[in-house]
Amino acid sequence: MGTDAIVRNLLAALLFILAGSAHAQSAEDDFVEANILSVFYHELGHALIDVMQLPVFGQEEDAADTASVLLIDMIFKEEAAQGIAKDAALGFAAEAELSEGYETAWWSQHGADLQRFYNLVCLFYGADPDLRDDFAEDMGLPEGRAETCPEEFELANESWGPVFDELIDGEYTGKFYFNGANDSFLADILMVEVEDLNERMGLPTSIEVVVETCGEANGFYDLEKQQIIICQEFEPYLRELARVSR
Repeated sequence: MGTDAIVRNLLAALLFILAGSAHAQSAEDDFVEANILSVFYHELGHALIDVMQLPVFGQEEDAADTASVLLIDMIFKEEAAQGIAKDAALGFAAEAELSEGYETAWWSQHGADLQRFYNLVCLFYGADPDLRDDFAEDMGLPEGRAETCPEEFELANESWGPVFDELIDGEYTGKFYFNGANDSFLADILMVEVEDLNERMGLPTSIEVVVETCGEANGFYDLEKQQIIICQEFEPYLRELARVSR
C-alpha cells in the first residue's frame, strides 16, 4: 500500500472516530437537556400548585410529575417531544440502576424510580396512542398497563389542562425571571426555556428561576421565596446518568 493510501485510510479512520465521538456527545447533551427540562417542569408544577392555590388529591410529587409530562406533550413538536420523553424516562431508569443494591426509600414523598419511569411512559403514550405505539414498545410498556394509559392521560389532562389554559389564555401579567450566571450548559437551557415560557403564558405572580451551587445534585421549589432552584451540581450528575443509560 502506498503512502498516500495509508494517509487516506488513517484520515478516514480519524474522521470515523471523531464522528462517533461527536454523536456520543450530542446524545449525552440531548439526555442532559431532556432531564433538565423534565425536572424544571416538575418544579414548575410545584410552583403552580403554590401560587395558584391548586387543590391536590394525593401526593403532590405525583401531581408535579404529571404536570411535567403534560408540559412536554404540550410544548414540543412530536419528534422533539418523543426524544425528551424517552430521555427523561431513561433518567429514572438510570437512577434505578444506580441505586440497585440499596434499600428503596419507601418513606420518600417521591415514587420509586421505576414506577416514575412507567408512569411517564404511560402518560406520554396515552396522549396519542396511535402516533406513539412504537414509543411504548421501545420503552417496554406492558400491554396490561398500556390499555389504561389513554384514560390516565385524559384524567390528568382534565386536571392540569384547564390550569395551563388559564395561564395561556388568561390576563395574568406575572413572568418568569432567570437568575444565574450564563456560563454552563444547564444555565443556557433554562435561560432559553424561561424566555420561551414568557412568550407562551403569564403567571398570577412572578416566579424566579435560579441556578446556583447547592452542595448537592438537586432541583426544588422554595415556597417562601417563590423560586424554582436548579443546582449547578445537577448537570454533572445527569452526565453520569447518561453514561449509565447507554
